[in-house]
Amino acid sequence: MYQEVILDHSKRPRNFGHLEAATHQADGDNPLCGDRIHVELQMEDGIVKGVAFDGEGCAISTASASLMTESLKGKTIEEAEILFHRMHETCTGQAKTVSGEHPPVELGKLAVFEGVQQYPLRVKCATLAWHTMRSALDEKSDVPATTE
Repeated sequence: MYQEVILDHSKRPRNFGHLEAATHQADGDNPLCGDRIHVELQMEDGIVKGVAFDGEGCAISTASASLMTESLKGKTIEEAEILFHRMHETCTGQAKTVSGEHPPVELGKLAVFEGVQQYPLRVKCATLAWHTMRSALDEKSDVPATTE
């Protein structure tokens, strides 16, 4: 599960810090393992122009947040939503979302999280940043603790 990509992004997270021009933000918390994250987005005309995060978390949580920030830049809100669903499906092993409604989305490096589905407690770690991003897009300030 701790492949090279995960280790690299957990040790050297990309887009870690704050955005001066953030238009959307939210906080997320996983009390089961202590992961806490703050996600900031800069949206312009429905497109993610900038994304950053900060907080503390395990290697999976940090790597997922880092990879998420790289994946979201330049995406529309709809594309971000589709990517959220694909990531969630990948981590949980459940194909229950938008697959038939939209063209398939390539996960690229995010595919490294496929192994997480074998470790149910790690699913929460891998999806925390994604749930927090959705909450920021929905203009909610905090994300309840994840339950899946």
